[in-house]
Amino acid sequence: MKRDIFTKEHELFREQFRRFAEREIVPKIPEWNQRGMTDKETWKKAGAQGFLGANQPAEYGGAGGDFLFDAIIMEEMADLRAHAMMISLHSDICMPYLTSYGTEEQKQRYLVPAIRGEVILGIAMTEPGAGSDLASIQTRATRRGDHYVLNGTKTFISNGQIADLFIVVAKTNPDARPPHRGISLFLVESSFPGFRRGRKLDKLGLRGQDTSELYFEDCIVPAGN
Repeated sequence: MKRDIFTKEHELFREQFRRFAEREIVPKIPEWNQRGMTDKETWKKAGAQGFLGANQPAEYGGAGGDFLFDAIIMEEMADLRAHAMMISLHSDICMPYLTSYGTEEQKQRYLVPAIRGEVILGIAMTEPGAGSDLASIQTRATRRGDHYVLNGTKTFISNGQIADLFIVVAKTNPDARPPHRGISLFLVESSFPGFRRGRKLDKLGLRGQDTSELYFEDCIVPAGN
């Protein structure tokens, strides 16, 4: 079926990404499937070519394009069976949180290197006892002076083994009514004390895309995050 939503600029971008993916991603798929995760070097190459955060503002290193540029990447990755590299999660789910809700300092510290592929993003919502019903999450965040202390477990987290920064959903007020009013988002670096990666979970498909457990055990997060 003929589509008329893509411009010549979009189709040029498609050709460029297709060449990149065939050269840098497809040959690595067997290796990624075997070890259960991608490699950070390929993420950096994708960032250097402008394929991460294509619809993010140019002032932060993005291409300043529309969502169709990201849709093209998703189409080409699907056509090439290259689902292991979760560009859509990184660029289209995680980055908008930073763009929409992050401070200017957080955008410079996290968004800019994420667009360059130097920081890989993940989002930690699902727990052993809570999936689509986020109001039922058990992860807690308690304010202590100039930081929060996070305790809880997340599971089925994409990019769990490779991500450098996670957007973590936690309850700051478990007594809030309705419950969702007591939920907050935190930016948790993988280097923060008290953060630990758990098992890399085996799956029937998407073997090259790591899905993991994450543990927060008195994890110290600056209040500004």
